[in-house]
Amino acid sequence: MSQFFEIHPEQPQLRLIRQAASILRDGGLIAVPTDAAYSLVGHVGDAKVLERIRRIRGVDERHHFTLMCCDLSQIATYARVDNAQFRLLKAATPGAYTFILEGTKELPRRVLHPKRKTIGLRVPDHAVMLALLEELGEPLVSSTLLLPDEDMPLVSVDEIRERLNRELELIIEAGPCGADLTTVVDLTGGAPELVRAGKGELRRLGL
Repeated sequence: MSQFFEIHPEQPQLRLIRQAASILRDGGLIAVPTDAAYSLVGHVGDAKVLERIRRIRGVDERHHFTLMCCDLSQIATYARVDNAQFRLLKAATPGAYTFILEGTKELPRRVLHPKRKTIGLRVPDHAVMLALLEELGEPLVSSTLLLPDEDMPLVSVDEIRERLNRELELIIEAGPCGADLTTVVDLTGGAPELVRAGKGELRRLGL
């Protein structure tokens, strides 16, 4: 049975943020709003969390996970970033963008794409998500809350509670959350490659 927190979208209550962080440290899986859609988030190194996300999402080991980071310095710790890539990241973060980059040895192999050894990374522009990341002091592995055979992510807290109440340790509500997906850009090649146009404006990337 999931716990349920109502958190202020602009001034998150520290008490609730600390409780949510404790749930994550204990291996919990939670649904949290972001500047794009709701996401499932959990501890990066927990193999069971990855298995649970894959089962809920209906995806296999080739699914590209994303690391939610609190700032660019965290991204540089977990991904290989050259000067040109860093300038692009700086221009587009925080925001509704996911960047595909080559992971570093700081990441467990299980969280990387099995063939490409890549990972999605992003810095969300959402006070609750950023407060949670700051409290934890480390990134979270995440995946959009999109259920199998559905075209749109879940956006209604009532629907999330109805359908996933027994699957999650915590569901967070923090005001309205849209169904927009992030803009995804692959930075592993010689030039940025648009993988998916989403909420993040392309002009910020010069695309």
